[in-house]
Amino acid sequence: MGANMKQLQTSSNSITEGVIWRQLLIFFFPLLFGTFFQQLYTTIDAIVVGKYVSKEALSAVGGTTGVIINLFVGCFVGISTGATVTISQYYGAKKEENVSKAVHSAIMLALVGGTVIMSIGLIGAPAALRLMGTPESIMPYSLVFIRIYFGGMTANLTYNMGAGILRAIGDSRRPLYFLIASCFLNIILDILFVIIFKWGVAGAAIATVISQFFSAALVCLALMKSNDCYRLYVRKIRFHREMLNRIIHIGIPAGFQSLMYSVSNVLIQSSINQFGTDTIAAWAAYGKIDGIFWMIMGSFGISVTTFVGQNYGAGKNDRVKKGILVCLVMAVSAAICLSILLSFGGTYVYRWFTKDDQVIKKGMEILHFLVPTYCTYVSIEIFSGSLRGMGSAIIPMILSCLGVCVLRILWIFTAVPIHTNIRTVIFSYPLTWSVTSILFITYFFIYKKKHAL
Repeated sequence: MGANMKQLQTSSNSITEGVIWRQLLIFFFPLLFGTFFQQLYTTIDAIVVGKYVSKEALSAVGGTTGVIINLFVGCFVGISTGATVTISQYYGAKKEENVSKAVHSAIMLALVGGTVIMSIGLIGAPAALRLMGTPESIMPYSLVFIRIYFGGMTANLTYNMGAGILRAIGDSRRPLYFLIASCFLNIILDILFVIIFKWGVAGAAIATVISQFFSAALVCLALMKSNDCYRLYVRKIRFHREMLNRIIHIGIPAGFQSLMYSVSNVLIQSSINQFGTDTIAAWAAYGKIDGIFWMIMGSFGISVTTFVGQNYGAGKNDRVKKGILVCLVMAVSAAICLSILLSFGGTYVYRWFTKDDQVIKKGMEILHFLVPTYCTYVSIEIFSGSLRGMGSAIIPMILSCLGVCVLRILWIFTAVPIHTNIRTVIFSYPLTWSVTSILFITYFFIYKKKHAL
């Protein structure tokens, strides 16, 4: 046990000691590249089917199916942040037994959650696609892709949970290596199944599922071979009531928040579906481009959550305050730089996905409207991640649900029927980001004063 504690202390120091901006960036970049390669799964699918199958196939892979998949996966990943926060706090406080119980409860949650979501998806996806008004020209492609994708849901969630465990203890590099390996496998299989074997959308989905099983196997092996307190033992995988309750208590608000985000995005996708295949394809391609912003912000959010979780658990409140401010400045700077790059280079990126000039034209209209507004979202990610790291999850969930989700839904049902065009639909994003950012900034300073941070 003494050796384990020494190893834990050394690893923990990478976050609880040292220059704050440097430690955040050391943690951030592996997360960013890891998220990039995770995004690359579906992006490569979209590029391959868009180039070698049809724009209908691109619409299916990147449009409606993506929204439905994110509805379930996003909800679970939100819940899994409860495990990340719990493990990081116990790890920072050097409570080895609690770390072990939390790890095994988290993996069990992934296995059960994956099985449940797979069943729901396989049964309910066709009805969901029709409910969203998916055009008949896209429906056959969408059904094939989503059914195969949901068949591999357990692997998807197991990888995400395992990677979250590693990140919670400060190891953001191995999840990156595993994603790089599985992403290259996905590219090879996409080329083989879609371009050579001509399996179309089904080939892209099969390639993705196989690659996700590969990444899940790698992360589980890494946990099983560890000599630290977070080591995974297959025979010990089960729910520990006290740990499950803690994970759920912290994670459910984040999961519900993600669910509400996804519901609002489902309504937006349904609104976009009425504008025809060209607009749907343009929105699908924009979603992949927009993914660059989300993976950057998501990486900052996870970084600050883990940083705050470990330092808060170690009682280093002054370091918590400084870390939040530093992370906020870096995130705003990144959002500004990305907005400038995409505003001037968006056309070239769109041509990776399609050769159709009409689709590119509509896509650039969307891009030029939205990317200058990225900065309005930054505060939501950083402050909600910081508050979760300190164990406050309910209020961030309420603020996000009211400011982003409810307001966005109201906008779709009130403004869009009056002015039925793509700009009215997508204006819901900067509107709700701005309102919610104001709410988060206000609440954070109230929380900071109340807890004497």
